[in-house]
Amino acid sequence: MANIYQSLLLLIAGSTQRELARQLKYLKVENQILRSRCGGRVQVTPKEKERLIKFAIGLGKALTQLATIVHPDTIRRWIREANDKKRKKAARGRPKTKESMAELILKFARENLWGYTRIMGEIKKLNLTPPSRNTVKRILKKAGLDPGPKRGEGTWDEFLTQHAKTLWQCDFFSRKVMTLKGLRDAYILIFLHVDSRRICISPATYKPDDAWVCEQARAFRTFAKESKLGTKIVMRDHDSKYSRGFDKIVQKRGVRIKRTMFQSPNTNAFVERFIQTLGQECLDHFVVFGTEHMDVLTKEFTEHYHTERPHQAKENEVLAMPKSKKHHQQKPPDTISLADVRCEQKLGGLLKSYRWAA
Repeated sequence: MANIYQSLLLLIAGSTQRELARQLKYLKVENQILRSRCGGRVQVTPKEKERLIKFAIGLGKALTQLATIVHPDTIRRWIREANDKKRKKAARGRPKTKESMAELILKFARENLWGYTRIMGEIKKLNLTPPSRNTVKRILKKAGLDPGPKRGEGTWDEFLTQHAKTLWQCDFFSRKVMTLKGLRDAYILIFLHVDSRRICISPATYKPDDAWVCEQARAFRTFAKESKLGTKIVMRDHDSKYSRGFDKIVQKRGVRIKRTMFQSPNTNAFVERFIQTLGQECLDHFVVFGTEHMDVLTKEFTEHYHTERPHQAKENEVLAMPKSKKHHQQKPPDTISLADVRCEQKLGGLLKSYRWAA
């Protein structure tokens, strides 16, 4: 029987369209003769039914002319039922988290002061695929554990509340800039005072070596002193660009450096959020040509950030209103006229703020 089908397939493969039509017509006549000899309805087995469905899919309207064993609508119904079964069998959503994975997550949480991000990093380090962030948080909450790094003696929120007035966070930020030698990485170092949200941004450099980071540490201490902002703790990550000289300069006069845990950006979230703001509201809108151009952009944005931009975390107040503007503040009128509201612009209109006309 297999040889018969093989011969038929070889014959079809070497035929033209017209020959195929003739062969199809012959097969239909032969099929009708064979059915007339059967005497009654042809019963198909489940395997035969599957074969009919397989070859009927995609025939479209031609099925009406070709189907003879069963009614064409019957085959169409079989096709729909087969598709419905496939949909029901298809997995929906994320696979259920294994019980062993949930136990491992709870083990890490109970034995350490880690938040969900740090736990995911530890799982990945074990060459395992961690569940999603929401899944890890849900497992921790179900067990009565806070998903943030807030367990143990003293929570993370309590630490920030207690030390905010004297707590700084710092981090490096790099950007590709255009130079005569092509694209290069330019680096800046950003310090942020957690309580006031005031920031200190270093000049840009192509080479953040020991001499450069030490210079920025001195500039930071000068900025904090002139701004009258307390300095007791400076948080930083484990970036190798922080040299011993940097730590020694920062740690003068009782200042303490607190390193964040590995793969835990949430513990340095304030400066990380400012870096995102700097990119989205300023640097992402420019093709930066060298470090001098980058310094101009960051300087303009820093002035706007401090003196013109309202901050939601500070009840939409401006961080540092210039004295000249304080003296010229006037009582708002009873009725607002658009002509009395003036727009001040920086960086070609990218940064805007509004004030009352004098």
